[in-house]
Amino acid sequence: MRLRTQVLLLQLAVIAVSLGVGFGIVVTGADDRIRDEYAQRALAIAQTMASDPDVIGQVAAHQGTAFDHDTLVAAPLQQQAVAVTRRTGALFVVIANADGIRLAHPDPAEVGVHVSTDPSTALSGDVDITTDRGTLGESVRAKVPIFVTGSPAPVGLVSVGISTAKLASDTRHAVGVTVSIALAALGVGALGSLLLARRWRRLTLGLEPDDLAELVREQRAVLHSLGDGVLAVDPSGVVRVANTRARTLLGLERPVGRHIDTLGLTPRVRSVLDVPTADPVAATIGDNIILLSSHHVVADGRDLGMVMSIVDRTDVEELAREVDSIRVMSTALRAQRHETANRMHVLAGLLRHGHVDEASVYLDELTGTGAGGAIDGIENVDEPHLQAFLEAKAAHARERGVGLRLGPQTWVEGRLTDAVTVTAVVGNLLDNAIDAAAGSAQAEVEVEILTDATTMLITVADSGPGIAFERPDDIFAEGVTTKRDPAVPGGRGMGLAVVRQLARRIGGDVVVADPGGNLGGAVLVARLPGVIDDPAADDPGGHTDTDTETGGHR
Repeated sequence: MRLRTQVLLLQLAVIAVSLGVGFGIVVTGADDRIRDEYAQRALAIAQTMASDPDVIGQVAAHQGTAFDHDTLVAAPLQQQAVAVTRRTGALFVVIANADGIRLAHPDPAEVGVHVSTDPSTALSGDVDITTDRGTLGESVRAKVPIFVTGSPAPVGLVSVGISTAKLASDTRHAVGVTVSIALAALGVGALGSLLLARRWRRLTLGLEPDDLAELVREQRAVLHSLGDGVLAVDPSGVVRVANTRARTLLGLERPVGRHIDTLGLTPRVRSVLDVPTADPVAATIGDNIILLSSHHVVADGRDLGMVMSIVDRTDVEELAREVDSIRVMSTALRAQRHETANRMHVLAGLLRHGHVDEASVYLDELTGTGAGGAIDGIENVDEPHLQAFLEAKAAHARERGVGLRLGPQTWVEGRLTDAVTVTAVVGNLLDNAIDAAAGSAQAEVEVEILTDATTMLITVADSGPGIAFERPDDIFAEGVTTKRDPAVPGGRGMGLAVVRQLARRIGGDVVVADPGGNLGGAVLVARLPGVIDDPAADDPGGHTDTDTETGGHR
């Protein structure tokens, strides 16, 4: 049996049982309630009659047992009792004196005769309410004593009765009304159950619970096995789906059921969630670089919200940085090979034509410089990796028509302990500076590197146009760039953001020292702590070597 059918039958059963129980309670107490209502009605009529001054006076005047029947029938008391009986719809209104002799009765033949039921309770001064059978049949009756002012003993009684046959008729009517209400409620409940079953079918797309459970299990299995992150948000902004990869890449804990405003997402990630973004957008989350894209989900004309996919590009970026370092080195070697070949051609030509003296002078000029001696002051960089890297960048700059020079205060000693971070930061700053300086009048880039114990300070200045943003620090924001390269997944504008992220990850930073420095372009400063060893720590005496023959230091 389908679930919606089970729900319908269950609801109908619940409604039927509830109505049955309620109906039983109502019907069981209906007779007692109506009997009590009739008793109170009879009591009210009897009390009204017993307090009437005319009734009290006439009853007080007719004490004893011997009366003329015709006189009593024609008396006003009899006429008043009959009139009250007709107006109230009571079965009878009987008035008797202290001896129990009827002074008024609906049947004239019963006037002057002793009452047919026990009057002792009323004649003793108490109200008597009973269901009893008299000369007119069974009735619910109330007997009320009649008192004369100043006399403690009753002078008579008023007995008012309402037929139990009328009580039964009213009870049947009340039960009929209750049954009608119950049937109407059952019909309304059945209609509501049918509508609910139809809505259930529409909401579940006709799927049964087993199908839904299997669908949920499959969805979870698929979503949580994906290598990419998936985050789904409903139209109100509440997260409905977030697989394990999405929570890891975005750094979220238990996001399902929470509003996106409470997740602490970065503005760049939030912008992708707010607006459908088909082309991947790059962003940084902690130590990760991710690609984000999103699209609206609409089914059967209903807006189901937004789904965002998250792809981890951290490993690709790290590999790209390593490949870029290799590319820079290979470019430098190619430039050096080309330069060396040109010099060898010049030297061979001089010797071939017998210009030995000129060849000797040319060799003297080359002595001590080598093919890679393109940067003045490179000897102040006593670190082989960084020295080779700077020479490679100088060769790259020359190919772009840009002169790269070292600042006068450059001094590096020790060995790099985090060569990847240093080359990534220095390389990115230099690449941006070379791009900015290329095509300018001076086309110059100056880099100055200082070390203080284990901390490295890097300053890069260029002769480019400077930073045009109103807030110079915006160049470190994700996606901010003046370059457009559709071939780069996620777009450009991530270099400086990643550089700052790398620096801050090790406790340093990258800042804009001057949006337009001495060379005309921007000046950026990076501080990288713990990236180079401290030579002083290796030599507790404060020197690196001692020449025992001369007593000096090297």
